[in-house]
Amino acid sequence: MTAEKTVQVRIEGRVQGVWFRAWTAEEATRQGLSGWVRNRRDGSVEALFSGPAEAVDAMIAACRRGPAHARVADMRVEAAAPFQGSGFGKRPTV
Repeated sequence: MTAEKTVQVRIEGRVQGVWFRAWTAEEATRQGLSGWVRNRRDGSVEALFSGPAEAVDAMIAACRRGPAHARVADMRVEAAAPFQGSGFGKRPTV
């Protein structure tokens, strides 16, 4: 049985206006993860990734690079409670 893992990440840098949310949703769905992604008013992007530990780790690594026009300056990753839902979606800005 594969270990499950859930993390909440905050990504800072040039991450808004460069397709980061849509890219994150596509990548997370491709990895078979559940959770969400949203912009924050401070200019960062926040996401919750939940699923098999290997897929979560792969998604964290992908977010450190981001889509083509993003420039990730910093990323914080914290353990989180498992996502209560299914699928991966985009949430409104907070």
